Amino acid sequence: MAWPVGHSRSPLIHNYWIKLHGLNAEYRKEGVRPEDFANFITHLSERGYVGCNVTVPHKQRALEVSQPDDRAKAVGAANTLWLDGETLRATNTDVEGFLANLDSATPGWDRGLESAMVLGAGGGARAAVFALIQRDVQRIYVVNRTIEHAEALAKKFGARVIPTGWDEITGLLGGCGLLANTTTLGMAGEPPLEVNLRCPDSLVVTDLVYAPLTTGLLAAAQERGLRTADGLGMLLHQAVRGFELWFGVKPEVTPELRAMVEADLQPPAPPAPVEQPEDIAVAKAKARRGLGPKPPRKPRNKKRGEGFSA
Repeated sequence: MAWPVGHSRSPLIHNYWIKLHGLNAEYRKEGVRPEDFANFITHLSERGYVGCNVTVPHKQRALEVSQPDDRAKAVGAANTLWLDGETLRATNTDVEGFLANLDSATPGWDRGLESAMVLGAGGGARAAVFALIQRDVQRIYVVNRTIEHAEALAKKFGARVIPTGWDEITGLLGGCGLLANTTTLGMAGEPPLEVNLRCPDSLVVTDLVYAPLTTGLLAAAQERGLRTADGLGMLLHQAVRGFELWFGVKPEVTPELRAMVEADLQPPAPPAPVEQPEDIAVAKAKARRGLGPKPPRKPRNKKRGEGFSA
């Protein structure tokens, strides 16, 4: 559930696993407005659901209408909910998705990591900060245009989190080992994310945005030769635990699955140009100058009996 929800590729992932494991189930997208969220999610069973994922802008609201586990409470946001009998429970799988993606795409990224920078202060940022604290990162700069939101994360997670203004990015990035974008900037249909990557070659860059697959931030990082982890990897890895909670089967993230979702993320090829016949006047002029074939003559009306059979 999201608002808007059109960008989500979660149905591709979960329906792939459903088919692979021969389950009688279906994973659907639901566009739910914020004002309708509480009513929708508290009637999941009546709608035929055993659980759901929630994303922007519902991750924090989900805590209030469910019974969250310790991880969801610690992060302050939920992205996965499931029915346990009559009880609606919630957790946050973005934490393991964030870490598993970096571990897979950029092995050793956290070795000796002391400072990291997180762009954004929403649910994705909370999961990233919680994950970085688990890996014992000592300084986590949380950058947000509304500094009060970054300060709220510092209040929640403690002194390791340092609220930071957007204009401080360039000055601080040189001392960081990881840059994580958790905002929607750079997503298809959203404004671009503009960051000056004046940083050491050892910086690892990850972006939670996965549509487009290679965001402007990741493209700039790759041009610099920096190691990157894209948002699709996190999407795939965070989906594992939710599927297991709903269906009792632990799926695997495979190259085949990733290739399928990657193919869906590719923009459609532009239509082939339709060749138009040259303008007759231009063709005649070329023919007179010997620059091209003579254009066909306009057919004359035939008299009755010429060329026609009775």
